[in-house]
Amino acid sequence: MAVIEVTKVETQARTNYRERYEQWLHYQGLEEELLQELNSISGQPQEIEERFYKDLEFGTGGMRGIMGAGTNRLNVYTVRKAALALAGYIKQQGQEAMQMGVVIAYDTRQHSTLFAEAAADVLTSQSINVFLFAVIAPTPLLSYAVRYYQAYAGIMLTASHNPPQYHGLKVYNRLGAQMTEETAQLILQEMEKVGNPLAISLSPGQREANRKVYVGKEVREAYMDEIRHLLHQPDLIEAHGDQISLVYTPLHGTGLQPVTNMLQRAGFQHVHVVAQQTLPDPSFSTVTSPNPEEMAAFQLAMELALQVNADLVMATDPDADRIGVLVKDGDEYHKLTGNQLGVLLLHYVLERRQEKGALPTNGAIVKTIVSTDLASKIAETYGVATEQTLTGFKYIAEKIAGYETDGTRSFLFGFEESYGYLLGDFVRDKDAVQTAVIVAEMGLYYKLQHKSLLQVLEEIYQQHGYYHEDLVSLTLKGIEGLQEMKQMMSALRAQPPQAVANLPVEVLEDYQTGLRVRKDGSSERLSLPQSDVCKLILADGSWIAVRPSGTEPKMKIYVASKAATRDEAEMKTAALKASFLQFLGVQR
Repeated sequence: MAVIEVTKVETQARTNYRERYEQWLHYQGLEEELLQELNSISGQPQEIEERFYKDLEFGTGGMRGIMGAGTNRLNVYTVRKAALALAGYIKQQGQEAMQMGVVIAYDTRQHSTLFAEAAADVLTSQSINVFLFAVIAPTPLLSYAVRYYQAYAGIMLTASHNPPQYHGLKVYNRLGAQMTEETAQLILQEMEKVGNPLAISLSPGQREANRKVYVGKEVREAYMDEIRHLLHQPDLIEAHGDQISLVYTPLHGTGLQPVTNMLQRAGFQHVHVVAQQTLPDPSFSTVTSPNPEEMAAFQLAMELALQVNADLVMATDPDADRIGVLVKDGDEYHKLTGNQLGVLLLHYVLERRQEKGALPTNGAIVKTIVSTDLASKIAETYGVATEQTLTGFKYIAEKIAGYETDGTRSFLFGFEESYGYLLGDFVRDKDAVQTAVIVAEMGLYYKLQHKSLLQVLEEIYQQHGYYHEDLVSLTLKGIEGLQEMKQMMSALRAQPPQAVANLPVEVLEDYQTGLRVRKDGSSERLSLPQSDVCKLILADGSWIAVRPSGTEPKMKIYVASKAATRDEAEMKTAALKASFLQFLGVQR
């Protein structure tokens, strides 16, 4: 059996940042790339402090940070520390959990393979079985593989849509969902026991290779079969799949094979892929940021779309859990917001189910508290319940698991405004692969009726009212940024505004205290878990939500309104945003 040795060195948590730096700098065997980094910053005390003033945080999203040398960076040593902590947690669950094992997948980012192998070596050295993907794989496939193998946990090495200097490690539970707060705390306790990541050494040649199995193509095929069963009108695609033109880009990520393969299997005959963005590229050199939420990521895709006269343009982020969509609008292409694509998918799914008589009487959709309220109105029209969760797809996955356990609801659709959607619960995280296929089917269905998705969206607005949402992301990096975010949230809780853009604030929902406080001072408990989120609900139903991002150095401010016309809704949202930013003292 492999041996992991934790040597008697200074406990990292007890040393200051300068001592940590010196400890890393003089560590025998430090990777050459990291050693060069440390030498290059020897005369930069602020940079040293930023890298070593704390350990990279491990929360419900796992770990995510800038790659490089340091305790506050993502590197092979901090990955090993997280893997050893996960191993400690699994061992506490008993021999069966160790035998069930851990599935490990990774995306196209720099060092992904190195980090995945490092995590696998640590786990197998602790007599825990590992199912390791031999090639890059999207996050939803990792979620599916955990369920396919009936594994105890999963690890996904990815930083999703973040810039190329970032990487991350997400941990999944046996249901294929990201771990909960309770599990994160238990793993964090194990990390504290590990202490210094440099003290973890794997004895050469003693790793238990027989405990590591490489994931075979049968898992991908089973996943594809599940997606194929989600199609509402496969015969329509088979008969008319040549009537729609699609452009797709994986943005140098993991989506190329599964998305194009699935679209072609479904019967779409004109799938045009952006050639410059097909190959894995850790630098994401053709885009400023590989984020399908941003219009800039679609530049090359739009150029191809104009050449081939595409009806729809789709882009997935590097780990293929998020998807963005452009719709042809005359001679131009219009980008759907995450909320707009969500309500279009919801409307399409419920309408098709109702037509087929397949709408369950106990059906439910699940959305986050910062996603559009229009979804609830659409669901209500079809007699479908809406449940809300905190931001993060793990909460949507928790709801799905609850439905399975108690049988009270039948899951129909889940989404969050940040371009994440789930239509089939065989995956327990947002899934851009299954979404891409249903978007294509939806686009074809409406095109055959001589409608674009924008026209369908307008019909939805005319029926339910014009809902408009906006998002402000304040980037606040480093130690100062973290303090600024804390101060901003504290100030908002201590003295919230009485009105925003002349609209009285009727309710403050503080998810940290768990209280819903009305302007008359009365209050009631919120049903959702504790989280650092504040939501202001205004007199006309408009709302503003504020939360620090759990994965990026950003403060996110969500603004939502409803009005009788599109222009009125947009003007109201703009006024609310300007007024609230002024209240916060933010210059834009």
